[in-house]
Amino acid sequence: MADVLERPKADTTITMRLPVQTRELIDRAAATIDKSRTEFVLESARQRAIDVLLDQRVFHLDAAASEAFADILEKPPAPVEALRTLVASKSPWE
Repeated sequence: MADVLERPKADTTITMRLPVQTRELIDRAAATIDKSRTEFVLESARQRAIDVLLDQRVFHLDAAASEAFADILEKPPAPVEALRTLVASKSPWE
């Protein structure tokens, strides 16, 4: 028998008000790819959230902070158990 993918348990809600035209647009798009409105909105919002979080890679530092950052990158501290645990944990979007 084929393995069935388990869905994470839905244990919270999001309620929002939006213009009728926006809901109709979402419904048309969802129907186009044979999804429910909920599936479409959830998948779209989840992907956008991942994109926003992954895009947080550009930041600006003054000269002193830039030097300190470069020093840290060149001589990182030895890993500790807390870091190993963090790296082994799931990402927030998983």
